[in-house]
Amino acid sequence: MGPSQPTTSILFSPGSTANQGSQVLLQIRFAGMGNLLKVLTREIENYPHFFLDFENAQPTDCEREVWNQVNGVLWDSESLLSELQAYKGAGKEIRDAIQNPSDMQLQEQAWNSVCPLVIRLKKFYSFSLRLEKALQSLLESLTCPPYTPTQHLEREQALAKQFAEILHFTLRFDELKMRIPAIQNDFSYYRRTISRNRINNMNLDIESEVNNEMANRMSLFYAEATPMLKTLSTATTYFVTENKTLPLENTTDVLSTMASVCKVMLETPDYTSRFNSEDTLLFCMRVMVGVIILYDHVHPNGAFNKSSKIDMKGCIKVLKEQPADNVEGLLNALRFTTKHLNDESTPKNIRAMLQ
Repeated sequence: MGPSQPTTSILFSPGSTANQGSQVLLQIRFAGMGNLLKVLTREIENYPHFFLDFENAQPTDCEREVWNQVNGVLWDSESLLSELQAYKGAGKEIRDAIQNPSDMQLQEQAWNSVCPLVIRLKKFYSFSLRLEKALQSLLESLTCPPYTPTQHLEREQALAKQFAEILHFTLRFDELKMRIPAIQNDFSYYRRTISRNRINNMNLDIESEVNNEMANRMSLFYAEATPMLKTLSTATTYFVTENKTLPLENTTDVLSTMASVCKVMLETPDYTSRFNSEDTLLFCMRVMVGVIILYDHVHPNGAFNKSSKIDMKGCIKVLKEQPADNVEGLLNALRFTTKHLNDESTPKNIRAMLQ
């Protein structure tokens, strides 16, 4: 046997305010091929500690096939957000038509205003189905044996970046949707008008685009406060259910690992200084919040339970250290779109941090 490798143990308190007072033991083992860095805390056995390059990660040959598939979906996401942001609704035309039921010209104006909007709403809904398939492809790649979630995220950074981009898009879409009540008003008017069949001589060709079955599915989608997040949580749950030989932890550990990596990156100046754009900081915060919410929906005990593998106290502290304008929407997402925050098992200090 050769000589044992020298080991150095360093006990320190990190300087960032997010970690003040928590004692972290770093064991650095110097080996011929480089340094093995292991981060241990007294609360959670393994907080992953590596830089996830959200700005520059490029796919390796092993990632290429899935990356190309997902990239085709993400390519359309920005234009979709622009369309949603520009959504004005047909509120005035609908009100005029309802207040003057015998004025056929006003009925026609309302109908002709609503129809193109319904086509746009169908486009958003159809995109959610594409996003669902993309997410499941990524989960399949990031959870498969023999690698751990941490190893997958380190090895397949381009796929991890795409996973993050899906979460980033999801939170942005749902934030915008919540500010546009016209969406549900327009779609309700469309459904009422179709069902009453009051406008026999108008553009009913739309029914070939949005038939009754499609309208029912769209109605359920837009009834959700956060429809894209609901799509992701349903897709993740379905993935876990369908892959019975894959332990649930393989999937939830990808989410908790991503949350931990984002938290460490946000609270570590050496990492944030590597970001080329301030937008990456906000991106990282959104992703952290997105995976927390998804974890909370998918894991039976949620993200706030003491047994959770996500350091919720640390994550919330990191957010609260940022400018209020940047994080208020994200804190509200944790307050109002998570599933287990108000459970009795949620520690009181965590609940108090989000009040």
